Amino acid sequence: MATFVLVPGGWKGAWSFEAVVPLLERAGHTVHALTLTGLRPDDDDATVAAANLDTHAEDVLRLLDRNHITGATLVGHSYAGMVIAAAADRADGRISRLVHLDAYVPRDGESCWSSTNEHFRKVFAAGAAATGYAVRPPDGGDPRRRPHPLASFLQTIRLTGALAQVPRREFVYCSGWEDRTPFAGLRARLQADPEWQVHDLPTGHDAMREAPEAVAALLLGGSPG
Repeated sequence: MATFVLVPGGWKGAWSFEAVVPLLERAGHTVHALTLTGLRPDDDDATVAAANLDTHAEDVLRLLDRNHITGATLVGHSYAGMVIAAAADRADGRISRLVHLDAYVPRDGESCWSSTNEHFRKVFAAGAAATGYAVRPPDGGDPRRRPHPLASFLQTIRLTGALAQVPRREFVYCSGWEDRTPFAGLRARLQADPEWQVHDLPTGHDAMREAPEAVAALLLGGSPG
């Protein structure tokens, strides 16, 4: 049976996978859904201000250490594509599969800021205007969302090349928000790379909420439908 580590995207917590977790557990797998540092309800301003991409990668690595996990499947949504890439690069071979769920797939020296599009750079800048260190969630959406540490969006990733040793690497493209998605170019790049498997889902960005059964099916190795 597999061990899944689910990492949420910007502004969100472990709750964003609440509809997917029971589907994976029902199939007999072990599932850990994370809430990253700076996004927990009891995190103070200093914790939010100090959290960056390295902090979030360490959150994942601590989970692996604490639970003695090897052969893990890391699933990262949106921003968390940065997180799972950084963690996998530092995990000493403990990751067997990466799934970037409508998520950034960085190369060395890139950041979420540099990898995204102008729409989201404006969202980040406007959202951070009040504090200078925390990006408020965009209007609408789940009320559980929290201000996201700006430093984690801005920090560049440092990759050693170990990431390329992960045996199975997958990218899921959600095609239902093509007016705003920052991932169309990434999808084309990875489709041309034989080391990556690319899936398409006909959902908006929040696939875990819109189509949890399809996401679970994909993670379980079957057709997303």
